[in-house]
Amino acid sequence: MLKQLAVVLIGLSSPAIAQTVEVETFTGSVSVEASPDKIAVFDLAAMDTLQALGVAVDGLVSPVYLPYLESAATGTTAVGSLFEPDFEAVNAMQPDLIIAGGRSSEQVPELAKIAPTLDMTIYDDVVGEGLARLEAYGAIFDKADEAAALKAGFEAQLQATKDAVADKGTALIVMTNGPKVSTYGVGGRFGWLHSALDLPEAVDGVAQSTHGEAVSFEFIRDANPDILLIVDRLAAIGTDGDNAKATLDNALVHETKAWANGNVLYLNPAPIYIAGGGIQSMTQTLKDIESAF
Repeated sequence: MLKQLAVVLIGLSSPAIAQTVEVETFTGSVSVEASPDKIAVFDLAAMDTLQALGVAVDGLVSPVYLPYLESAATGTTAVGSLFEPDFEAVNAMQPDLIIAGGRSSEQVPELAKIAPTLDMTIYDDVVGEGLARLEAYGAIFDKADEAAALKAGFEAQLQATKDAVADKGTALIVMTNGPKVSTYGVGGRFGWLHSALDLPEAVDGVAQSTHGEAVSFEFIRDANPDILLIVDRLAAIGTDGDNAKATLDNALVHETKAWANGNVLYLNPAPIYIAGGGIQSMTQTLKDIESAF
């Protein structure tokens, strides 16, 4: 977690003082200069949280996929995509800090040759790591009070959603990719919906994989969940193809308790798929689930 701010003297003969803050990143504890002036961001979960804190950035990946991040992108320098930085553009802007993570994490070593770079990947404990990133950004950008308020709001929403789904039965998390279907258990990228909400799994032992475990419609029928939570990947990335409703509207899925009881929830896909762990993304997903019940 965050440690006490450390003050570092720059130069023996200079009276100037630069503050640094020590934060936890995906690769361990790192000291970074506080209140950096020019920032480039290669992770949309990070941008989600930075926007919520009121932090403006100078360079941002394109596209941002999420309508609520379009305002944050306005006026920024396009510095590449989530997977492929435009190193020439990054070099030209000379950022004071680069924030990467997730899909851009493999690019961190090369980006670090240009400017201090934080790998803020959110991987295993989505809620815990997402809140830790929120606190870290609050410290870096002198937004600790704002971060605390956002955390409190999230925790209140989490409790409200837990109350809404309590005793509603088992759930199965499914992602569609056109006609293909995969499922995620408690250890998967969307598994925080099980663990944070105390929502029982309809099936134990689902393979822990970034891309989920490929399953059939027969699998969904036999799992027979009380609740189906659905993420439409093609919709999340704005690609044409069979949408989740068309894919799952078939006789086998109709046999589940979830379908019979109307507990089939099509989650807003872009926030949870593109910006998972961002404070706005997590809070909105919880709101959507609460409102469904």
